[in-house]
Amino acid sequence: MTETVEHEPKLLFPVLKSFYDMAIPLAWPLVRVAVGWNLLVHGWGKVARGPSAYIRPFVEQGFDPALPWIWAALIIEFAGGIALIIGLFTRFFAAAAAVEMLIITLLYWKAGFSWLNRGYEYSLLWGLVCFAIALRGGGPYSLDRRLGVEL
Repeated sequence: MTETVEHEPKLLFPVLKSFYDMAIPLAWPLVRVAVGWNLLVHGWGKVARGPSAYIRPFVEQGFDPALPWIWAALIIEFAGGIALIIGLFTRFFAAAAAVEMLIITLLYWKAGFSWLNRGYEYSLLWGLVCFAIALRGGGPYSLDRRLGVEL
């Protein structure tokens, strides 16, 4: 049986070791907060305009009846965005957002990759990042960790 030892990569600027030591633990919360903020802003649009403003676009995309889908998107994006920012129910909301992004990616698949052509590039990226968050959880700087529950 062989044992593998993980090594940290060699520092690009060894003189900045104290900075790296301080900043590296903040990298994961930064990713989680960025994703949460992105979701929150998208969800806020649905809250501010009201779910009824989205009925026609959702029906045109094939979601009929539209209101259950709109409410799901609103909750995943708005409440889920807040939850990801603070790291509460992180895995649950990240997984829900990953599924939402998968659905959006499939909707725009025919347009091709580039978001400049209304393609799936943007939703694929955010979906994969949400999936990574769902796999890893909130991390050490999250309410999940503080509460001792990784849902």
